[in-house]
Amino acid sequence: MLLRARVLVVGVGGLGIPVLQYLKAMGVGLLGLVEQDVIELSNLQRQVIYGESDIGKSKLDTAAEKLKGMNSETVIQTHDTFLTRSNALEILSGYDLIVDASDNFATRYLINDACVILDKPFVSGAIHGFEGQVSVFNYQEGPTYRCLFPSPPEQGFIQDCNVNGVLGVIPGIIGTLQAMEVVKVITRMPGILKGKLLLYDGIDQSIRHISFPVIEANKTRKALEPRYDPEDCSRVPVISVEKLHRELRENREKTYLVDVRSHAEYDLNGLVEAVHIPLEALESSTEEIPSDKTVYFICRSGTRSLVAAKYLIESRSSGSVFSVEGGIEAWEKQFGILG
Repeated sequence: MLLRARVLVVGVGGLGIPVLQYLKAMGVGLLGLVEQDVIELSNLQRQVIYGESDIGKSKLDTAAEKLKGMNSETVIQTHDTFLTRSNALEILSGYDLIVDASDNFATRYLINDACVILDKPFVSGAIHGFEGQVSVFNYQEGPTYRCLFPSPPEQGFIQDCNVNGVLGVIPGIIGTLQAMEVVKVITRMPGILKGKLLLYDGIDQSIRHISFPVIEANKTRKALEPRYDPEDCSRVPVISVEKLHRELRENREKTYLVDVRSHAEYDLNGLVEAVHIPLEALESSTEEIPSDKTVYFICRSGTRSLVAAKYLIESRSSGSVFSVEGGIEAWEKQFGILG
C-alpha cells in the first residue's frame, strides 16, 4: 500500500521535513514537495535537514537532494512554487493524500477548499510556542477544516514561527504525528484522527483530543474563493526602504517610524530611529502616535506593518500613514542594520 501511495507535502519547513523523512524512509511510492522559499539561519533550529552551508539555497532543491539517498524506491516530485489559487487544483489532483505543513492560514484554507472540491483527504498540523495540533480532514465523509475553523483570523494577529517563535523540537513531534496519520490513512488503520483534534502541550507533555462534528454545508464547495488572504490590506499606502531612507535623512523631524515587531524581535535587533509598539499593543497606544507627522510602520517582512497601517488609517481621519515594503529584511539587504 505504501509503495503505491502518492502523497503531497505542502511546505518543506519545520513540519514538512519530519513528515518527508519518515514517509521516505518507510517507502511511500511518490512524494510531492511544494515549496519556493530559501533557507535562512533562523530556520536551522527547527528545520533539521538543513545546515549552515545550505543558507541561501532553495529549500525545495536541498531537501529533495538529501531525501534521495534515504530510499531509492521512492520517487521525489518537486513543485517549485508556493501553493496559490491558480495552481492548487492542478497540483493537488495528482496525489491521493495531502499533508498541510504550511505556516499560514491563507494556505490552510486554500488546501481545505481544494481538497473538498477534489474529494481528497488531508492531514493538517500546526505549531505555536510549546504547543501543536494535528487532525485529518475531509476523510471518508468526515469534517473539513472549516467545520472546526469556519473562517481565517485577522491577518497579523496570529503569527508564524519566524515571528512568534516555537521550541525547535515541537515541529519534530507534530510532524512525526502527521506522518503517523498519513500511514494510518494509506493502510486504513483504525484510530484515524477524523473528527478529532489532537492537542499537544510540550510543557507538561500532555495530549488531549477534542471532537468536532461535520457541517454539511462545508462539504458542498464547487469552486475556490476569489482570494485567500485573511484581510485585504491592498489599499494601504506603502513606501520602499530606499524612499524611507531618504525621508529619515532629509525630513527626520516630520517622520515617525514605528516598529511593530514583538518584544523578543525588538530586543534582539532594535531600531534606534524607531518607536517600539508591538502590533498587539497598537490599539491601546494610538494616542501616542502623532497626527502631525508622517507615520511609517515597519516589521520583519512587511506583513504586520500593513495590518498596523490599515488599523491606524481606519481609526483616525487625519495624518499620512505608510507601511514599509519588505520591512527590516529589505532594509538590511539594501543598507545594513538600521540605526
